[in-house]
Amino acid sequence: MAWVGLHRDALKWRGPAGEPTYFSTWPTLHRGSCQRCRTQLTSVVAGTENRRSYSGKHKCHGLLVIALTDDRGRMVWVSAVRPGRTSEITACRHDQLTAKLRAAGLGAIADLGFVGLDDSSPDTDPAVITGYKAARNRPLTRSQKLSNQALAAVRAPVEHGFAHLKNWWFLGKVRTDPKWATALVRALLVLTHREVAR
Repeated sequence: MAWVGLHRDALKWRGPAGEPTYFSTWPTLHRGSCQRCRTQLTSVVAGTENRRSYSGKHKCHGLLVIALTDDRGRMVWVSAVRPGRTSEITACRHDQLTAKLRAAGLGAIADLGFVGLDDSSPDTDPAVITGYKAARNRPLTRSQKLSNQALAAVRAPVEHGFAHLKNWWFLGKVRTDPKWATALVRALLVLTHREVAR
């Protein structure tokens, strides 16, 4: 069974014209080896037209992109862009990602944000493998910590693919409908493959 890395990524944009919204630089928040390209807004954009794109978890507006990479970091697939309020698991379930991975004979190694995505029976091969989460009253055992470290080491090389995609600086300024942002991200995926292959 071949494995690909599962990654979630978000694109940020400025508010509607006339409303001053300023961006800081592109900080990268690390969770395991998966990175999110989330910029922090220094002023929050208000209004009902932007509520769909507001992520309550990250307290900023944005778009959500799920991507699959191979084990060497080349992006294989990019999902449709969704509003920022959509959770990663919901987006994967809407795309029927686990069923498509099983049909192709593939599996994915994902970070802890995807725990619970693959709700298959214990007898079948998992389509999505995640690490272990620690609870407040139940710390991780030594073997669970070692398992998390091994999964992080396997996922580490795929970060290069996302770093190449993040080189397109204008992704931080996208403020359009998710339908148009999907076409933009997929076009940038093709351009990224061309640039990296040079």
